[in-house]
Amino acid sequence: MHNVILHAFNWKYSEIIEKINDIAAAGYGAILLPPVLYSDPNGSAWWQRYQPKDYRVLYSYLGNKKQLELIIQKCHNAKPPLKVFVDMVVNHMAYENRPQRFYFPGDEELEKYKTEKDFFEQNKLYGDLSEGLFSAWDFNKNENIDDWLDREEVIYYQLSNLPDLSANDWVLEQHRILFKKMVEMGFDGFRIDAVKHISQKQIDNFAKQDFMKDKFLFGEILTVSPEDEEIFMKPFLNETTMSAYDFVLFRTMREAFGFFGSLEWLIQPEAQNNALPWYRAVTFTVNHDLPLNDCFRNLMFEKQDEHLANAYIFGRDGGVPLVFSDHNESASIFPEDLNRWANSFNRPDVVQMIRFHNAMHGEKMYPLFQNQQCIVFGRGNRGIVAINKSDDNVYARFNTSELIKNEPFIDLLHSHGFTITTQEFELFIPPRTAQMWIA
Repeated sequence: MHNVILHAFNWKYSEIIEKINDIAAAGYGAILLPPVLYSDPNGSAWWQRYQPKDYRVLYSYLGNKKQLELIIQKCHNAKPPLKVFVDMVVNHMAYENRPQRFYFPGDEELEKYKTEKDFFEQNKLYGDLSEGLFSAWDFNKNENIDDWLDREEVIYYQLSNLPDLSANDWVLEQHRILFKKMVEMGFDGFRIDAVKHISQKQIDNFAKQDFMKDKFLFGEILTVSPEDEEIFMKPFLNETTMSAYDFVLFRTMREAFGFFGSLEWLIQPEAQNNALPWYRAVTFTVNHDLPLNDCFRNLMFEKQDEHLANAYIFGRDGGVPLVFSDHNESASIFPEDLNRWANSFNRPDVVQMIRFHNAMHGEKMYPLFQNQQCIVFGRGNRGIVAINKSDDNVYARFNTSELIKNEPFIDLLHSHGFTITTQEFELFIPPRTAQMWIA
């Protein structure tokens, strides 16, 4: 089953169009597009996409509505077909240093709509562009979040000066119209940005509409500790049916790969409440918030550990893996990031991990060998994943009763091979490596 999501982070639409066939050939099942709502068309910085000016126009530095329509068409016609998800920013509007900064899109933009009428009509999603969309009474109080562990404050106060939309009838109506029009365009699912800053009423308002029934919805609930998870993740799971980034598993993996951690914690993390339920989890080893925000960089994996953790999330049963692929947006501030995720979407190790995931999707996962430094687990009778985080060679001996005999197994990551002929087998796993064997 092809369900891996490519997060084409901050990619221009023209580049996505050019690479759709390559993306499909690499085994992905969906592309997650950057936010598409109208933002500063001259704003090259990635964060500009997360500061919308108007819901009714699809135009930004990355491209226009016509290109989006072509992306959807080409993805749906690809072989195999690709679904198209889009990042949606509905918690807030843009921070702009201008008079009446809670009036959107603002007098200057309305004048552009008038003088460049044909252009903006071509990029219009819905509505009457001769009128404004939001006014001051459509926003919550003009006060920034101070206590990040107070859920009420996190929901109803501003996120770093960004005007925080309220849940009045007009705003809720615009959200319903917005998602309905996006569905009519052909989008297959939505990532809801900053979802822990949005009330259950606001989520239910669009998520429970009939036109959203077969759409994939997942939210970003950034948590960094068990306390965060209790305050934000647990209520989200109880109050909604949406999927979410599995920050719980991400924390468990970071701890397991840490100096005092044990890989045994990754054998059945969901059973210990150390991962989201498999059917609601979008799994990852890096997302855009981690490298791009100084306050979260301490959460990032060391580079080789990230490779090993990727082998784990693509090798395990459960969750929808997400691959982050950027254009060195963080490297301008953090030079050590240069080319770390640039074009990672078709990096040979990532492509082979996707191949394993697609081939083993739904096959039973079971432990073969485990200690603090190394785990080996089977997938059905034709798959084996081995991960050694230590600096030493590991010789893992395990029972082969559930694995197929007398057929060659190939390690997709290193092109090595072996054949199982006996009821016990010893697998050699070099230091700091992962293996993904398939018969």
